[in-house]
Amino acid sequence: MKLFNSFIIKSYRLFLRLTLSFCIIGSSQAAGLLTPKNNHLGELKIKDHEVNVIIEDGYAITRIEQVFHNPHTQDLEAIYAFPVPEQASVGEFTLWIDGKPITGEVLEKKQARQIYETEKAAGRDSGITEKNGYKTFEISVNPVRAGQDTRIRLVYIQPAHIDTGIGRYVYPLEEGGVDEAALNFWNNNDKVENTFKFNLQLKSAYPVKGLRLPNQPLAQVSQNAKGEWEVAMRSQAQTTLNTTANEEQPNTHVANTSQIVSTEVNPKNRTAYTLNKDIVVYWRLQDGLPGSIDLVTQKPKANGRGTFMLTVTPGDDLDPITQGTDWVFVLDISGSMQGKYATLAEGVNQALKKMRTQDRFRIVTFNNSASEISTGYVAATPENLRYYTDKVKNVKPGGGTNLFAGIALGMQAIDSDRPTGIVLVTDGVANVGETEQKKFIELVKKQDMRIFTFIMGNSANRPLLQAVTKASGGFADNVSNSDDIVGKIILATSKMTHKAMHGMEVNIAGVKTADITPAQIGSLYRGQQLVLFGHYWGNGQAHVQIKSKISGQQKIYESRFPFPATANDNPEIERLWAFARIEDLNEEIQDFGEKADIKQAIVDLATEFGLVTDYTSMVTMREESFTAHGIDRSNKRRVEMEHQAQQQRRQQTARSRRVDQQQPAFTAPRAGTGRSSGGGSGGAMGIWTLLLLPLLALRRKRT
Repeated sequence: MKLFNSFIIKSYRLFLRLTLSFCIIGSSQAAGLLTPKNNHLGELKIKDHEVNVIIEDGYAITRIEQVFHNPHTQDLEAIYAFPVPEQASVGEFTLWIDGKPITGEVLEKKQARQIYETEKAAGRDSGITEKNGYKTFEISVNPVRAGQDTRIRLVYIQPAHIDTGIGRYVYPLEEGGVDEAALNFWNNNDKVENTFKFNLQLKSAYPVKGLRLPNQPLAQVSQNAKGEWEVAMRSQAQTTLNTTANEEQPNTHVANTSQIVSTEVNPKNRTAYTLNKDIVVYWRLQDGLPGSIDLVTQKPKANGRGTFMLTVTPGDDLDPITQGTDWVFVLDISGSMQGKYATLAEGVNQALKKMRTQDRFRIVTFNNSASEISTGYVAATPENLRYYTDKVKNVKPGGGTNLFAGIALGMQAIDSDRPTGIVLVTDGVANVGETEQKKFIELVKKQDMRIFTFIMGNSANRPLLQAVTKASGGFADNVSNSDDIVGKIILATSKMTHKAMHGMEVNIAGVKTADITPAQIGSLYRGQQLVLFGHYWGNGQAHVQIKSKISGQQKIYESRFPFPATANDNPEIERLWAFARIEDLNEEIQDFGEKADIKQAIVDLATEFGLVTDYTSMVTMREESFTAHGIDRSNKRRVEMEHQAQQQRRQQTARSRRVDQQQPAFTAPRAGTGRSSGGGSGGAMGIWTLLLLPLLALRRKRT
């Protein structure tokens, strides 16, 4: 088993090294203020950038306030691009007009753009937030008055999942750099000139052992008397203060978060902070916590419709895999791998050397087309390992990215008598051959195998890669350049070395429910949580039954607990439900093509719940302009309701949302990195740490 675990770790390490190469060695664009290249007046300036994050009740609210400054003598339009965070729904865009904050309203995309252009042409203050596919949110503000400041606020909400006892929040700042047309047209200004602030508050009813921010020497972490955790970062230009942060140990917990921390800045280089690195925050729950079911509800009226968020954290009863396994390495060798291939080849070498003799492997590469380095499945003998390691080293990267061809060739000759995993290494931005998502789904459903992929970079094609892995019963994970790479290895290894729950179903009886999303759950791997959104009517005791298959055998978990008649503490979950439902509808469009009724359903949901989507945008203008255009201020009312609820929660301590205490659904404790059964722990990690050193050193050199 140790050899097998070591092989899986090596396989994952190879995979991670390859995907990391795309962003660590390649160029990385930052989120920043954008102005046209042909603007002879030059860039606008970012004066201040402040981020406030609250994580509680299973979701995170991120509030960004930014001040632009126009140093020129004429009015200009500012366009700001921000990477689309994972599963995030933008519900508020506020523009300060005449010193007063004005919140935007969501309209059908074409209508919103027309109104914005009308207001711009009339010289009236206005702004618009649009979504550029899976890549960025783009905010246009006009005018940024000559010699004056313009202030905006953007707020988004997203689920805050726990994986194997570890929570993770990412504030995305690295623009993935996959849209070459945009990069060629726009100049990037990612420098904050005066003050940068990042504040995060974590409220958890489950005990938290500690927080960590990799590579953030300015971060101060503290725990208050209520058991809540806080992170504070502040950087101010042209100011020198004594810092309590230890740059040798950047994650030291500091009790006093009110202490301002900054670095000495050269007066000739007025830069408080550069918006070019993601900020990653981890929190680790106490080991040995029970498996659980948590319920968050919003139901303003007893006789009305309620919304719920049901979070299932299974107990750790998934056994390790002990039989021989087939592994197919599908490696991207397109032109983007130039200068990185030596690292790729060494990763393959190290992974192959750790395989067990009963395991087999194939090696497939793809660029404009796909080819196989191995000759069918190859036994992991010392002779074969040396031979194919040399062949991998001699490959010369170049060409485009025919992702479909690579997966198709990797799926050939699957042996139905042996478990098979495909380790896919790519950012998923297919630009050669078949690119339609529907064709990818049809392809992976032809064989019984699992595809494991890591989504690298903020502009990677998450929808495609997630759809492919979900259709195969595998899993996808997101990786940032700012992540703790060793930690990601530990979490992924425990999934790949243990059995999984497949074909999951959740049935709720006793309370009327509907509109549950995701419509199809698929698989759940060790340490993962299942999060369901839905509507309910009435109240009372519900019987919840969770079904899954583990190695073909059905397993049932069940509990009974009440749904409340009224609940007013968490209005944000209404937006989270709507966003999850829109994601389901977008999957239908990707799989079967755009249909008028599905598109209209997305527009209706987005306008009702105030969400920026591929088909809707949020426009902000003077109050009298909303009246003149006949636009109802429904999103303004929703934002006010959410602000009021957030203010009330801020005065409260963290509340337990667990509902299955009386009848626990799980008998085993939940999976955690501190448990002996966790994959990737023990002596093997010492080897992995050594292998990571060159890659981490490379990252430090570039940053």
